[in-house]
Amino acid sequence: MRNGGRLIYIGAGTSGRLGVLDASECPPTFRSDPGQVIGLIAGGDTSLRKSSEGREDELMGAKEQLDPLNLTANDTLLGIAAGGTTPYVLGAIRLAKACGACTALLTCAPRDVPPDCDQLIVLNTGAELLTGSTRLKAGTATKLALNAITTAAFSALGKVYGQIMVDLAATNEKLIDRAVRMLTHIAPEVTREQALHLLTQAGGQLRVAIVMAKLNIDRDGAVAKLSAANNSLRDVIG
Repeated sequence: MRNGGRLIYIGAGTSGRLGVLDASECPPTFRSDPGQVIGLIAGGDTSLRKSSEGREDELMGAKEQLDPLNLTANDTLLGIAAGGTTPYVLGAIRLAKACGACTALLTCAPRDVPPDCDQLIVLNTGAELLTGSTRLKAGTATKLALNAITTAAFSALGKVYGQIMVDLAATNEKLIDRAVRMLTHIAPEVTREQALHLLTQAGGQLRVAIVMAKLNIDRDGAVAKLSAANNSLRDVIG
């Protein structure tokens, strides 16, 4: 991802919806580019509200959605299938591997590594409370796993400092207040008034404001230092 690669989630039914949900939550949480994490669901976006179970049986059904992405070796496709046997997902893995992408399957049922799959993630959630209703235990565990994957990825990309989302974009009153509190936490020598002034000078970018506060430099200097450090706040201020 640091070299321009993307994470593509793909699934059918509940699994697809969870992938789309996690992908859609990344930009507001990490100020990430919407194209960095992409969620695809069998049947397209209309399947988010109206189920289209028949599409999951199409082995090459994902081709129409994957072709416009022009997958490369920098990309990773993570297929999501609670039972681990969904043809649509397994076909997507095959298509992605043919493009040179890294491939993975996340499932909630033990199984062997499928063809063309580089990484197998098994969340062995066992039998469901309601037999066959994989939106329950399997769905909940899948949501937790996807949260962990993107949080770990964006933390490694410098979006997090300690336990603080330092790439927050302060775009409304609630977020401005949150950014000011985060800034004064990391730079306790700065008052709330000073923090608000720095945040304004930084164009609402918390990470830039933090560097300005800690190193006592202007916005351009802070941006330059972050750029030289691959946007890692830890590498800039320790």
